[in-house]
Amino acid sequence: MIYTVTLNPALDYNMYPENLAVGEINRSARESLYFGGKGINVSFILNELGIPSVATGFIAGFTGSALESAASVFAITDFVRLEKGITRINVKLRAENETDINAAGPEISDTDTERLFEKLEKAQAGDTVVLSGSIPKSVPADIYGEIMRRLSPRRITFAVDAAGEALMNSLKYSPFLIKPNLEELSGIFKAEVTKQNAKIYAEKLISLGAQNVLVSMGKDGSYLSCSDGKGLYMPAVSGTAVNTVGAGDSMLAGFLAGYEKTKDSGYALRLGTAAGSATAFSEGLATGAEIRNAELSFAKQ
Repeated sequence: MIYTVTLNPALDYNMYPENLAVGEINRSARESLYFGGKGINVSFILNELGIPSVATGFIAGFTGSALESAASVFAITDFVRLEKGITRINVKLRAENETDINAAGPEISDTDTERLFEKLEKAQAGDTVVLSGSIPKSVPADIYGEIMRRLSPRRITFAVDAAGEALMNSLKYSPFLIKPNLEELSGIFKAEVTKQNAKIYAEKLISLGAQNVLVSMGKDGSYLSCSDGKGLYMPAVSGTAVNTVGAGDSMLAGFLAGYEKTKDSGYALRLGTAAGSATAFSEGLATGAEIRNAELSFAKQ
């Protein structure tokens, strides 16, 4: 079983103004609402690819109830419900340039955090726990590391999609997979990381403990560095990007689904890249059919 952990889930409210003028009243041509958070996005794509998952994390208020109801369609839900506050509503302005306004989210107590640890104790040897997304201010900054410390003796597989300190703290537990993008690599190593030199920095993360490093590079595709010395590059699928939100989560889910089915890192990279591209070409997260079409398009490029 794959468990996805979303500490900071949200309802993403997308608005599409023709023009965005700061300080003035703007009118949206249309709107859309998606239930998300990085781990929840991963669960959605896993389901589209035929892989079951348990979605856990923190929810609160009427927005949390709505999110849990929506997530129960594509995952087994096992969230910690907070007594106060509401699950975030993030506003995504889709004008000529994308502008996001992300809410702070509810307060999470130490007792709530312990309740999450208890839920994750259900994971068994051979299961995968996906730790992805930002860490709320009211939660210890090393919570991902603490989850891995507690579960590592059970021979749990970990996949981590986080930035900065949260990602670096996970390396001591030898995660099966980490998925930084170029910007995150640049922040970690205080250097300009590009498609041309991504391999160098991915290999540095391997030397620090990661088993596999999947670097998402947007329109330039993806690069996978493995602890056995293997390095694989996959170009992006040709198409027009519509909405990049969730593309990285889709890539992570596609990789895990591909590896779960075949244990072949090359196929996992291919499916992950197809899933990331398919979501980028969609207003929301990609469907299974869209991912399969994107995968088939590799043969035509």
